[in-house]
Amino acid sequence: MDLRFTPDEIAFRDEVRAFMRDALPAPIRRKMVEARRLEKDDIVTWQRILNARGWAVPHWPVAWGGTGWSPVKQYIFHEELQQAPAPDPLPFGVNMVGPVIIAFGSEAQKRRHLPRIANLDDWWCQGFSEPGAGSDLASLKTTARRDGDSYVVNGQKTWTTTAQYADWIFCLVRADPAAKKQQGISFLLIDMKTPGITVRPIQTIDGGREVNEVFFDDVRVPVENRVGEENRGWDYAKFLLGNERTGIARIGTSKARIRRLKEIAALERAGDKPLIEDERFRTKIAAVEVELKALEMTQLRVVAAARERNEPDPASSILKIKGSEIQQAVSELLLEAIGPYALPEETHDDADRWNEPPIGPEWAGPLAPHYFNWRKVSIYGGSNEIQKNIIAKAILGL
Repeated sequence: MDLRFTPDEIAFRDEVRAFMRDALPAPIRRKMVEARRLEKDDIVTWQRILNARGWAVPHWPVAWGGTGWSPVKQYIFHEELQQAPAPDPLPFGVNMVGPVIIAFGSEAQKRRHLPRIANLDDWWCQGFSEPGAGSDLASLKTTARRDGDSYVVNGQKTWTTTAQYADWIFCLVRADPAAKKQQGISFLLIDMKTPGITVRPIQTIDGGREVNEVFFDDVRVPVENRVGEENRGWDYAKFLLGNERTGIARIGTSKARIRRLKEIAALERAGDKPLIEDERFRTKIAAVEVELKALEMTQLRVVAAARERNEPDPASSILKIKGSEIQQAVSELLLEAIGPYALPEETHDDADRWNEPPIGPEWAGPLAPHYFNWRKVSIYGGSNEIQKNIIAKAILGL
């Protein structure tokens, strides 16, 4: 198996790298480097820049705006995007519901939704998890009762990321309550402006409002907004989750964060030498870099397998686990590097709120919230514990 890039792939990497350098707006790049929260407008602006270049949905079919790139070029693109660092296109539309509509949706759904997803004219959110149905998603209880040409939806979704911005939500609902758990589930596209929908924020431990509860009270959804067949939603959800886990290792992101870690550790500290001169801290960085290089080699083997055999490699199941562990390890080292300034209540945002002078350098403020936010990466996209069970069955045959 040849893990080296071809001359054409190297030239493509240089092209992508130059585009990221020239086209990414400086304020967005600065927020990404400093781990600050992005606003909705930041995401929309950047995705539209990518879409104008024809790169917002590179993995989609060419007929719907895709690039026709090989798996290797798609890997190169995403790594360069993350290392820029630049925001990913909104995943709920581009990586999740978009591919589902392409694979299973009607022609009318494709024409209506796909161009608007690519250009981020519509913001999508995901209505899967419920208070009693997270990892055991098939236990969901939100109902959709057929009433003529509509479904009447009642229930609750939770941990719904960026629902406060969303124009549409794609939902798993139980259309046949008498069927077994994995059966009787349908996949609906729901306009968030429909009467009966209530969005309530959930404040996370990093102090942000990234996730929400969404309530449905007699929400009428046209039957034409159902994707595919009634009661086949579980099959479509499995297809979607496979797309959600694609690229979840985020190797480029970890590389960018390690560069930022070294920059911070090299700064002069009052009354003490830079932390990068501490042998024990350098050893910690080196250990993470070794783990990241091993993960990168695994990722390249997966990509090379797709290039040579055009089939998935079961080793891809490992990427989510190790990738999330490395992302969390880097966030811990960043917290260690800023020392006492890591106290979350001492951020510049809090100083502004209380009209008090901030404590510590401005760049330190976002890193504690960043650490807390990244606790989630071992949970979303299928928790690491669930992923280990999948590996045990699919790879080890246990």
